[in-house]
Amino acid sequence: MALRLFNSLSMKKEALRTMTPGMVRMYVCGVTPYDTTHLGHAFTYVSYDVLARYLRWNGFSVSYTQNVTDIDDDILDKAKEVKEDWRALGDFWTRRFLTDMRSLNVAPPDNYVKATDTIPRMVGMISVLLKKGMAYRSGSNVYFNVKKFPRYGGLSRFNDKQMRILQKERGEDPDDPKKRDPLDFLLWKGRSRGEPHWKAPWGDGRPGWHIECSAMINQYLGDSIDVHGGGRDLVFPHHESEIAQSESFTGKSPFARCFMHTAMVMYMGEKMAKSLGNLVLVADLLKVHSPNAIRWMLISHHYRDVWDYTPEDFREADKYAAMIRHLHADGVNSIRESGKRLAGDFRAAMDDDLDTPAALDLIKKRIDGKMDPGTVKALLGVLGFIV
Repeated sequence: MALRLFNSLSMKKEALRTMTPGMVRMYVCGVTPYDTTHLGHAFTYVSYDVLARYLRWNGFSVSYTQNVTDIDDDILDKAKEVKEDWRALGDFWTRRFLTDMRSLNVAPPDNYVKATDTIPRMVGMISVLLKKGMAYRSGSNVYFNVKKFPRYGGLSRFNDKQMRILQKERGEDPDDPKKRDPLDFLLWKGRSRGEPHWKAPWGDGRPGWHIECSAMINQYLGDSIDVHGGGRDLVFPHHESEIAQSESFTGKSPFARCFMHTAMVMYMGEKMAKSLGNLVLVADLLKVHSPNAIRWMLISHHYRDVWDYTPEDFREADKYAAMIRHLHADGVNSIRESGKRLAGDFRAAMDDDLDTPAALDLIKKRIDGKMDPGTVKALLGVLGFIV
């Protein structure tokens, strides 16, 4: 297979080389379920759905794990705000997210894991990090000591000042007096009144955000993986910290061979985000547009390109979604001799860092020309359309 993906570790496109021939171990950071699914979520998870489908089409066995961060400051804060049990709140929004993903024909990952179901593995990993001297206790908390991991910052390429700014923006506290270094990150938060807690040898409490994903990856995929995905906003501190704690725990490098990051979706000039309140909701779009139209609109943008959503984006998407619905190939959904050139050009586009806009352009020409409907339907299936 000639697939080349842009690796955030090297900042260049690299041929996908897996640890096990014919198998891809893939992990994608999931949602924190305290609110509804917006277009930015859909862009990320449709993009990785396309990757998994394309890998399988090429004969790979894909072991795909995705998490749900069901214990987190955001969930606890939201639960207090709406006066609801934090578990009930998380379960409700998780169901809504999964419903939206099913509506968009996003295939479920092989493992969809709640953070709270992996806490014993987190406790075990933190214990090892403490024994190795890579972590330390301070009061009732446990922190990772970034000075013990010289490559910290190697993924994001930020300097200390930039990292401190981003820490504060993204849920860390560089001014925490319990830390030895402002960049040290929380592995375990000591028990607080009114918050859920779990037992640990160093004291009851709950896990930090970063250790959750490392533990889930270790439990379901092993010490190392082939592809680690998520949104661009997770590069720092989340993925940076995952690398440090995972490689310190296992003693193996690299933790992930390829880090992929989807771009941010903008709306009215700003990043689409719950905190900003400028959300375009998937559930609202589904009232007006078909799942195929939404998927078409999403993957008409390359997964690494920042784009600003406008309702005009649906003009082409609605048109071709309607044409897909009326594709006739006498029930045939396969690549015949006449469509081999299209299939080859499609493969070349997808092999170039999952260039879905180029792949769609190829398909559009065949749909417009009413050519090779069986091949077109087969390739649309690879992209996750309902055909």
